[in-house]
Amino acid sequence: MAVNSSTPPLHRSLHSRSPLAFFNRSGPGFFTHPPKPRLVSVRSHSQNSSPDGSGSKRSLSLEDSQTSIGSSSSAIDFLTLCHRLKTTKRKGWINHGIKGPESIADHMYRMALMALIAADLPSGLNRERCIKIAIVHDIAEAIVGDITPSDGVPKEEKSRMEQAALNEMCKVLGGGMRAEEIKELWQEYENNSSLEANLVKDFDKVELTLQALEYETRKF
Repeated sequence: MAVNSSTPPLHRSLHSRSPLAFFNRSGPGFFTHPPKPRLVSVRSHSQNSSPDGSGSKRSLSLEDSQTSIGSSSSAIDFLTLCHRLKTTKRKGWINHGIKGPESIADHMYRMALMALIAADLPSGLNRERCIKIAIVHDIAEAIVGDITPSDGVPKEEKSRMEQAALNEMCKVLGGGMRAEEIKELWQEYENNSSLEANLVKDFDKVELTLQALEYETRKF
């Protein structure tokens, strides 16, 4: 997209820099030139705190702080692996002779949109968690592919294969809080252990039905 002189400075900086900078902890972030390291003050609640309870102060460099996403290289490796979700076609449609069928990522994306726009959700149901579950529920298929009932793989074996694949993907990500969250969300869907997981399973069926209708009515 062309950027003209009327584009706000922040927008121009976004267009001029590499997208990979989002995953580089020591990179320029939103800046076209690396800013000087900033110092932040944090309160220490150790035994050396002052009598008034305010705590002593120490300075930490933001460049030295650890983030839950892990190193930039592990994040890129994980996202590169997830690229297979964009290119792997859903096998069920291939088996039905559909030309140019949707990918696994196509399917998950529209399910996430369903969770985003769904109205009148039951009281206490977490919409954000539904969106996250929709995004990761088939993520292990980046490694094992789309296993369908026609493949003759027992349900227990399919679950074992996908669990192993998920563990491997989380190792690629470098572990940490985000990897653990992905595991938890995937397991929640697999076990149908929450209202959110149950709703996302319904979205899975609705998305399948909607996609089938679109294939049935489209002109080739």
